[in-house]
Amino acid sequence: MARIDPDLSAPSVAPLPRFRRVALWAGLGAAALGLMAAHDFSKDHLLLLNASPSLPNWAFWVERHKQPVRGDYVFFLPPRSALLVRHFGTKPHLFGKRVMGVAGDMVTRAGNEVAVNGHIVARLKPKTMRGDTLVPGPVGRIPDHCSFVATRHKDGFDSRYAAIGWVCAAQIVGIGRPIL
Repeated sequence: MARIDPDLSAPSVAPLPRFRRVALWAGLGAAALGLMAAHDFSKDHLLLLNASPSLPNWAFWVERHKQPVRGDYVFFLPPRSALLVRHFGTKPHLFGKRVMGVAGDMVTRAGNEVAVNGHIVARLKPKTMRGDTLVPGPVGRIPDHCSFVATRHKDGFDSRYAAIGWVCAAQIVGIGRPIL
């Protein structure tokens, strides 16, 4: 019969000294608080990387649930349309544009030029880069809680076209600040 040598048994784990135990629990508590704060922070903030050439920056810090004012970068959910599905798929990403006109401003069109309160903000193209017909967007007084959004980019897909139109409060995810 074999004998078990007590010196070869599994080593016992010595308890942590009191200081180390307190430090471990404090570290775990701080990590939990940090994760909760990060979670709460993420409810109101978002980091977006821009893949579109229509905006000059490629990274934006977005504050959710904020309504834009003239000049702000605004990030919104585009309205669903056949044109959007053909160009961006069934689940397009957020669109980012500049607020060129706010509620009460007047949008007009003369030829291919679109103006807000008499200032030209964009030019229309007849077709997309893929050859689809582009229908001009709305003109007239911008309704309450809506904006006219555009970019200076010649290929910008924005309020100058009917497929986007006015961008209203329910579509807006937040306003962005360029960071890179």
